[in-house]
This record gives sequence, C-alpha cells and structure tokens, in this order.
Amino acid sequence: MQYAILGILIVLVIGFFVVLWKAARTWRWFHIVTALFTMLLAVAFIFPTAGALKSRSEWHKVKETLEVRAEKAYADYKTIKFGDSSDPDSSDGLDELRQKLTAIGIEAGRVWRSLELRSGDLNAITLTGSQDNAVIPPDGGVDGAAAPAAAPAPVVDLVPKGLVVYCFYEKPAPNTNMLVPSFYLGEFLVVDSTPTQVTLKPTAELEEVQKQVISSGQANRWSVYEMLPLDGHEMFIADGSLSSEESLLGRVDATLLDELFQGGVSEETKANYLRDGTQAVASDPPMSRWSKIEFLKKYKLAVDAKSDREATDGGFFDGTGRAVDARLKRNEEAPEVEYKIDEQIVIKEEAANELRETGVAKLIKTYYLRPLNDYRFVLRRIRLRLTQLEIRAQQVAFQKTEIQEAIRATDAMLTEGQKDKLKLEQDLSQTEIERKAIAEYEASMSKQVELTRKQLVELYNENQKLEKELEAIHLQIKNRIDTLTSVSP
Repeated sequence: MQYAILGILIVLVIGFFVVLWKAARTWRWFHIVTALFTMLLAVAFIFPTAGALKSRSEWHKVKETLEVRAEKAYADYKTIKFGDSSDPDSSDGLDELRQKLTAIGIEAGRVWRSLELRSGDLNAITLTGSQDNAVIPPDGGVDGAAAPAAAPAPVVDLVPKGLVVYCFYEKPAPNTNMLVPSFYLGEFLVVDSTPTQVTLKPTAELEEVQKQVISSGQANRWSVYEMLPLDGHEMFIADGSLSSEESLLGRVDATLLDELFQGGVSEETKANYLRDGTQAVASDPPMSRWSKIEFLKKYKLAVDAKSDREATDGGFFDGTGRAVDARLKRNEEAPEVEYKIDEQIVIKEEAANELRETGVAKLIKTYYLRPLNDYRFVLRRIRLRLTQLEIRAQQVAFQKTEIQEAIRATDAMLTEGQKDKLKLEQDLSQTEIERKAIAEYEASMSKQVELTRKQLVELYNENQKLEKELEAIHLQIKNRIDTLTSVSP
C-alpha cells in the first residue's frame, strides 16, 4: 500500500512539473515561483501529516482500549459500591457494609486499640498510646463522597477522664499478624489521662486469673472499649461458607470456636454455637426458634412509631416493637415495609404463626438461631454470681470448719466411748458372773424358803391342832370347875 501511495505521489510531482512547463509560456515568474514553493511545501508537509495520522491512529487504539477499561472499571466500581445484584451469593457492597459498620459503631462506641501496658499495678494500671490508636465509629454516610478537610484537632486526652471502659488483652489472630481482643480483663475507671497516657483503676474486685494476667505483664497490648462489644452470628461463620436450605447462616467454624473457647465453656454451650442457623428441633426453647416464610399475599408492616424520642429516654423501640429513635426509623413519609407475593423472610416463630393463621404466608422451614448475649448484663450477672459463690464459699468454709471440729469432737467422744465400752464390757462380764452367782444363790435360797414355808405350814397346822386341843382341855376344865362350884353348899 505504501508503494502505491509513493507511486501516486511521484506521478503527481511529474504531472506538476509538466503542467508548470506547459504554463511557463503564459505565466509570469512570480506565478511560477509561487506554484513551485507551494508544491515544495506540500511535499515537505506530507511526512509530518503522515506521522500525525499514524500517531492519531495509535492514540485512537489507546482510546478504545481505555474506554473498555473505563467501562470495566465503572462496572467494578458499581459492584464494589452496591454489590452484584445478579449474584445473590456475592458479598455486600461498600455502602451496605458501611451501613452495617455504622450500626455496629453506634452501639460499640469509641475504641482505643493496641495500647501498651507500662505498669501492672492493679490500683493504677498505666497504658500508653496516641490519638492514632482511637477508632471513632463512622457517621453513617453512604454517598461515598470524600469528607471535607477538617481543621487540625486540638490536643485532647487519650481517653476522656472519668469514663468507665471495658478492657481486653490483644493477641494475633490465627494465621495472621492482626491483633484482636482475646481475653476480657475487666471493667475500669479512667482516673487520669494525658494525650499519650491513661491510668485505669478497676471498678470492682477482679478475678484471680485477670489479676494474674495483668500483674505478670502477659497482657502487654490492650483494647479499650467505651461500650462492651456486641454478640452476633456472622463472626462465627467459616470463610466462604454460604447460606443454604440446611444452614441459614452457613457453616459454623468449629476450629475457631475451639481456639476462642479453649475449654472454657460447657459442651452444651459449644453445641448451641455449632447448631446456630441449622434446622430447629422440638426441644428448642421458643426464644431460639425462627421461621422462614413465603408470602402468599401482599403485606404491609408498620415499623416506625409515631412518637419520636431519644433511645436514652426509654429505649430504641416502643411496646409494640416499632422504632422510636430517629436513627432507626425507616422513613417518615413511608413508615411501612411492603412485602410482595413469593417474597421470603425469616422472622420469629410466633410472628410467623400469626401470618400463617391469617393466610398471608406459608411456612418453609424452622431454624434454630442462638439467642444473642447482652454482655452488659451477662458480665454483671456473672460478677453477681461470683460474689454469691464467694459468700457461699465462705459459708461452706465455715461449715466445713464446724464439721471438722464436730468430727474431731466426735472422734474424741468415740475414743472415750471405746474406753467406756471396754470398761462396760469388763463390768458386763463381771456382772454376768455376779448374776450367775446371784441366780445360784437365789435358787438355793428359793429351795430353802420353800422348805421353810412347808415347815411353817406344818408348824401352823400343828399349832392349830394344839390350839384346838388346848381349847378342848380349857373347856373341860371350865366345865369341871362350873360343876364343882354349882354343887357346893
């Protein structure tokens, strides 16, 4: 192609000179010079023009490539920001993740990570760090716009003085170098704070294991939380595990549970974590039973209360479960959620039964969802229980001392009883000998008494006989006397 163009150019040049030669008889010299210079300039600018056209062609290819890359980058941007709506198994978009992070941050409060332990004195624990260690919850913005440049922040204390905080010991997560909270150190009061250092004091008596970990310096990295972390389901799900009909949340990571619990919980509690999101059984408590339903009709549910107040004035929800805190309300103009036909949701079993009874929805499956822990109350109940157990231990120790004293006294009594028993046994044997002797003596005396009695009876009979004879003699004598006295003059 380039040779053809070159040939055409040569023909044009020859033709120009032929035309110029033919016109030389009628043109003036300045006409010929002008035409000649025009021809020379045209030939000279052919090469820059060719270079420019070639460069334009290459840049056009670059433009087409960049347009394809731009379209792909924009698609990736939309996927990253909003998620892939065509793939239900894909991860959430940046906006949704930011909303979830905001929801967690609202409840988690401020966090100060990776503070170094300088003093393990239990009455004045000293930690060092900087404001770079502070993590402030996001404000919940989802538009992705960059925040305006703020003025330099004034120098403030590392942790506000007088704040009650909850502390954890940090150590690297399994197979990573990222530090994560792994052991609860207790509740503390910030008694002093500077921009680089904070001093903590326990609000109550710490457990022995907490004292040992702090005093030994084992807990060299601390996380300080303004509020206790929230319990959840997702953090125990194995990476890459997806929801299915058999497991609503995905497969629970048993290895992670073993590393976190390290034998510190009962097998029953561990089994409840492993069953999280699986099919429910009849023995599951009502608070843990959730039903997956499918709507048979369109249904609207009011989720926002008409009243508007702060959560500190009475909670986030009213008595019917509708949101009263402005941060949780869905929309002032549309306070209802509308469900379409064939749409599926997972709700508590009681609510699902009501919808089924009214013919609004049908049951698909019932799942077991582990009731979440409110650590603010759990830790207080545990501490109260530990206090009760300490009191009970003191009572048991006192009772044990009393029982041991009673056992000692009983042993002494048994010893004395054994001595008394030996004496009594000796007395018994002697008494038995004496009893036999008395029995023999009694038998002999009985015989003598019986013999004496017989003799007395015989003597009595004989005395009776003699008495009768005496009476008869006395009567004879009396009669003779009477006879003698009656015949005398």
